[in-house]
Amino acid sequence: MPLVAAFLVPGQPLHFLRPAEPPYSALVAGHAQAAQALAAARPEVLIVYSTQWIAVLDELWQLRPHVQGLHVDENWYEYGDLPFSLRIDTELTAACIAATPAIGVRSKGVDYDGFPIDTGTIVATGFLDPTGSYPLVLAANNVYHDWSRTAELGALVAAQAEALGRRYAVLGVGGLSGGAYRHELALRDDALSSAGHDELNRRFLRTLEAGDAAALAAACPDYAAGARADMGMKHLAFVLGALGSGYRGGRTLGYGPHYGCGAAVFQFNC
Repeated sequence: MPLVAAFLVPGQPLHFLRPAEPPYSALVAGHAQAAQALAAARPEVLIVYSTQWIAVLDELWQLRPHVQGLHVDENWYEYGDLPFSLRIDTELTAACIAATPAIGVRSKGVDYDGFPIDTGTIVATGFLDPTGSYPLVLAANNVYHDWSRTAELGALVAAQAEALGRRYAVLGVGGLSGGAYRHELALRDDALSSAGHDELNRRFLRTLEAGDAAALAAACPDYAAGARADMGMKHLAFVLGALGSGYRGGRTLGYGPHYGCGAAVFQFNC
C-alpha cells in the first residue's frame, strides 16, 4: 500500500529543546523509535497536520518549494530558537488544493518568504526527519473544521497521494490532555498536573492501541471533553481519515508530560 507509516507526535517544544531533562526521557526515546520506523518505511513524502498551524477562513496549504528560517516559540522562547529548513511536495499539495472543493472545503496555497511555520511542524520534523530527507505536505488546522470534516481532509490527502503514486507517511501533530501549569516550574519537576488526566490519557492510549474502530469512535468524544484534549484530538481525526479502513491499532512509543499537559508518541500499524 502507498501508506507506509503513520504517527501521532506532540508538537510542544520542551522535550525537543531540553531533551536531557528526566521527565522527557520517554518522549525523546519514543521519537527515536519513530524516526527509525519512518526511515525503515521509506516514504517519498510526509503529510503533516499540526494543531498549531491555525487557519480561520480557508484551509491553508504550504506551497513554497523551500521554506527556511528561525522560529521563536511564543510561549517557550527562553529555551532557545527553532531553526527550520523544509522542502515541500508542491505537486501533491496543488492536487490537494484542487480536490478540496469536492468535499465542500475552500483552500488556499501560501507561497511567500518568511511565512510563519508553526512550532509543532518544526518539532515533529526535527525529531523524525532531522536531515530533511523527505518533502512535505503541510495542511493547516482550520478552527471551523469539526472532527468529521478533518477526517475527510485526511482521506482526501491520502487519495491524492495514491493517485500520484506516492509512498507516503502521515504525521498528526498535537498533544493529549490539557491542564498546563500556570505557575513557574523547574523542568526537572515536570509531571502531569492531574492524576485524573493521567488516567484518562493512559486509558485512551490503550483504546487506540487495541485497533477496535467502533470502541475508539465511542471513546473519543468523552476523552476529548474529560481531558480537555488538544483541539479535540483533530490531529487524530486527520490520521484516521488517511488510514480509512486500514486502522488496525498500534503501539505507544513514549508517554509523558509537557508542563502539566499530556503528550505521547504513537505509531499506527500499517
